[in-house]
Amino acid sequence: MATEIVDSNIEDDLGTQVAAVAAAGGELEIRGGGSKTFYGEAIEALPLEVGLHSGVIDYDPAELVITLRAGCRLRDVETLLAEHRQMLGFEPPCFGEEATIGGTVASGLAGPRRAYAGAVRDFVLGVKIIDGRGDIQRFGGRVIKNVAGFDVARLMVGSLGTLGVILEISLRVIPMFESELTLAFEHSDAAGHIRWINQLGGQPLPLSASLWLDGVSHIRLSGSEQGVEQAAAGLGGERADPCWRAVNDQTHDFFSGNEPISRASLPPASDDLSSGHAQLIEWGGAERWLRGEIDVTGLRAGLEAGGGNLCAFRRHAPGTPVFHPLSAEMLKLQRSIKSSFDPAGIFNPGRIYPEL
Repeated sequence: MATEIVDSNIEDDLGTQVAAVAAAGGELEIRGGGSKTFYGEAIEALPLEVGLHSGVIDYDPAELVITLRAGCRLRDVETLLAEHRQMLGFEPPCFGEEATIGGTVASGLAGPRRAYAGAVRDFVLGVKIIDGRGDIQRFGGRVIKNVAGFDVARLMVGSLGTLGVILEISLRVIPMFESELTLAFEHSDAAGHIRWINQLGGQPLPLSASLWLDGVSHIRLSGSEQGVEQAAAGLGGERADPCWRAVNDQTHDFFSGNEPISRASLPPASDDLSSGHAQLIEWGGAERWLRGEIDVTGLRAGLEAGGGNLCAFRRHAPGTPVFHPLSAEMLKLQRSIKSSFDPAGIFNPGRIYPEL
């Protein structure tokens, strides 16, 4: 077990800073490693640096739970877990070596395994935060069977720092698989891939990732060596080099250049929506990346009618709302949640929506 005694000085200092800004009517921009500053709306506020609040609080591989300070570098966490043949089940992207575990949870972004293993929120057991009053609050726990406050802890996932300053996070981890391999298949169009991958989803296969790009479908099989080899033999296809890390971290050629990148989330079996744009499809069709200029407003209206949404993820024109607009009812709910944690509205104001 790796355990570290918490030095409360930095936490107390951060709490003091938050309380002072709240009393003065100011605003704060929470900063960790800075790897995801592109994600969300640009804001101008006094920086609150939390990246130095780092260290492993508790890790017992036998319990499949790790508790970390928010400033821990994601790569370091992955290295530590790999030493014990374990990993983060939601396979988070790492947009730079400075990415932190706090930013990973706050962004709520998950990788190729998300459709088969679960989202970030499914692995969060507990958090410790500083609220908008400068008070330290703890929600959830450090063990899987402790579910007190579990849903509150999950609220921090994807909140982009608008609800509080994450100090600590307890995460469920999973064992690494004995064997993994990637298979490639030719599917000339996106619609053919979508039909095929959804058919595969109904079969007892050890799928852990899928994508389609430029007429080629890739799938990843994960499990016991015997199970993976047996599934591969039944599926056919060609064995291919793993492309998952490059796609996940967006170092793949598809994401290079200066063109806008959009992310559509929608029911997996929905029709192809590329309309001639370069497209990369993940999560069995539930996540679709589009490269190039698009009619953001028009596409959002069409996606919403089918139960989907669109994020203007990278490099869109200034003034383009990053996140899909909320309904009046959902906006009211989000404001209520925000006011409970951050009554003065000092944390990352406008990072997700101008009204928040």
